[in-house]
Amino acid sequence: MTRLRPLLLVHGGAGRRPMTSQQVQSLKLALEAGYGILQRGGPSLAAVECAIGILEEGGAFNAGRGAYRQLDGVRRMDASIMEGKGLRAGAVASVEGVVHPITAARLVMEKTDHVLLVGPSATKFARHFKLQRLPPTQARQGLSYDRLLARTSMTGERHGTVGAVALDQAGTVSAGASTGGIERMLPGRVGDTPLIGCGVYADDRAGGVSMTGVGEGIIRLAVAGIVCERLAEGKSPAAAARRILNQLVSRIQGVAGMLVVAPDGRFAIAHVTPRMAAGWWRGTGSPIVKDRWT
Repeated sequence: MTRLRPLLLVHGGAGRRPMTSQQVQSLKLALEAGYGILQRGGPSLAAVECAIGILEEGGAFNAGRGAYRQLDGVRRMDASIMEGKGLRAGAVASVEGVVHPITAARLVMEKTDHVLLVGPSATKFARHFKLQRLPPTQARQGLSYDRLLARTSMTGERHGTVGAVALDQAGTVSAGASTGGIERMLPGRVGDTPLIGCGVYADDRAGGVSMTGVGEGIIRLAVAGIVCERLAEGKSPAAAARRILNQLVSRIQGVAGMLVVAPDGRFAIAHVTPRMAAGWWRGTGSPIVKDRWT
């Protein structure tokens, strides 16, 4: 059997602000650790979980230790992961008090017959498997719902969702993402990240996608799944990404960026925001990390 040259892509969100030095180093560390798994012949699923886990742990992005709090002061996080060989997937939404929602998502995939667990039940599930905990956050008291609604906004400039897509030596594609959401969000708001086919998708017959940006627009066009459909039709990763991003902007004024990998190793990093913190590596030289991609 011909073995492919592995590939790993990671992102730390799309928006306006340039990367900090801490974010650059965090992305490089994620690439090095995740690619090490691929280089040793390990599966793409493990590489994706590892890379995202490092970004969750570092606290430099809006995931894990760095996750935003919702308007009531509580940190609720979303994550998903998918493997393209058997179309296996797992996800959690509005999970609280864990450092690594991406691991909780993988556990949903591997330990249950379900795809998505939400809210307190997702938190209970993560604690059952003794995942590393974050300090608890308490809801602010005395905030009326009218007051919360008045503070809600979808126009925040910072979007720090983290994600990864990997292709291993066996040709299996995997993708994942983890987030604390967006700024100024209502309690219980869930974006695209835990929704398979919206924020994440992987299929060995098509490719893999991990999204970032404002999830409301990404959900409405089911972006990750549509991009994979275009890949299956023979479009290049760059062409597939550009077409759906153009639609996202023209039809609903959406804001997004994405990682796209084809089964043959072609890839694209595309965004309609001024910047997208992202990187890739095939194991030679140094990992490529920057925040502007053509």
